[in-house]
Amino acid sequence: MKSYREILKLVWPLALGMVNNAVMQFVDRAYLARESMASLEAALPASILAFNILGFFHSVIAYSGTFVAQYHGAGDPRMCRMSLRAGNMLAVAFGVIALAFVPAGSALLARFTASPEVLSREVVYFRIVTAGGIFLFLQMAVSSYFTGLGRTRLVFWVNVLGNVFNAAIDPLLIFGWCGLPRLGMAGAAYATVASTALQWIVLAAVAGYSREKGAMVPLILRILRFGVPAGAYTVLNMLSFTIFVFVTGRVGDVAFAVSNACFAVNYLIFAPMEGFALGAATLVGQAQGRGDSAAAHENAMRTLQLGVAFVTVTSLLAVVFCRPILSLFSPESVEVSEEFVSLGSTLFLWMAAWQVFDATDIIISGALKGAGDTKFVFWWMFIVAFCVWLPIVGIVAHVGGSMSDLWGTMVVYVVIICIGSFIRWRRGSWRNISLVSAACGQ
Repeated sequence: MKSYREILKLVWPLALGMVNNAVMQFVDRAYLARESMASLEAALPASILAFNILGFFHSVIAYSGTFVAQYHGAGDPRMCRMSLRAGNMLAVAFGVIALAFVPAGSALLARFTASPEVLSREVVYFRIVTAGGIFLFLQMAVSSYFTGLGRTRLVFWVNVLGNVFNAAIDPLLIFGWCGLPRLGMAGAAYATVASTALQWIVLAAVAGYSREKGAMVPLILRILRFGVPAGAYTVLNMLSFTIFVFVTGRVGDVAFAVSNACFAVNYLIFAPMEGFALGAATLVGQAQGRGDSAAAHENAMRTLQLGVAFVTVTSLLAVVFCRPILSLFSPESVEVSEEFVSLGSTLFLWMAAWQVFDATDIIISGALKGAGDTKFVFWWMFIVAFCVWLPIVGIVAHVGGSMSDLWGTMVVYVVIICIGSFIRWRRGSWRNISLVSAACGQ
């Protein structure tokens, strides 16, 4: 089993890589907030809808990294490379399929967005990001390969390169600096796609061309068998959040803008937990590939302890410094700015209340996915989100609840889902799942 130092060595690049992605979104929204309030309002719904569509394919491709981890633990480098090829093939196919969702997504935004000014920005951003999804998929395939091998620092530094590039070209395209046309919302979308494409090019060059021979269809089907529930989990998890965001959009323009800004900050805190979850999945996958379930359990628990310690500290810092953070997003009008910061301070308290439970759930769910227990992760999230949380949200909205009341429902959601995931892990049924042995017999 891994020591805390060894776990941190694997996890910190993943956690900081997720922070980089959050910073990219933070920078995008900070620039867009200066471009116009309408752009800030449009950023969250458009990006969430795009990720709802791309997220399924993205997560299925990412699961090829779990196969890489288990084959790496089993000492089979040839099948690690085969898993990379399978991920690349799925990425190309899914990139083409994603294009078919552009018209439907645009129509959905039109159905739920009241402001024509916000809608026009949402549709532009959504179309560009969704059409550029193939670069996201290809980048994920090769990133998952290196993560499964434990080469997380490489992935991190390439991620930094891409996000620095994004931050550099964002203002050029959004505001039309250096003689370029002022693209506004479209500029932020183009910068995001270009950054992802750059990361894929660099990582693919390092990985090189895979010449391993073998039957690809059985391996792809097995990745789909375990990856589809993981992809469905991502989509429905984001769908539940999307529904929540659309409900909050009915509360009022200022409150909605505050909520969007607070969610951007929340993602800065939450993003490292996705890195810890990916680290837990990798460590569990490698240990299961070696047939060492005891090490898998211990590594997951130590990763959880480190993640909870991190999120506790960052949540407290966010609450202490909430006013200067919120001032980055607040409008120039003094009256509106005070309302913005006052509501945002309350939402920050709700955010701090759920972070530890949310971190526990995401890391344990990552460990379960690394062991192959993807069906449970999917069904448990579905039951809690759609049969418990969203009905509560609907009731609160129906009785005229405030934005603070709606945010309070999320505490109920994360506590329940956290308890169920932890019980599943402690029962240990995941120990009997073996991705490698079954795949090796293809």
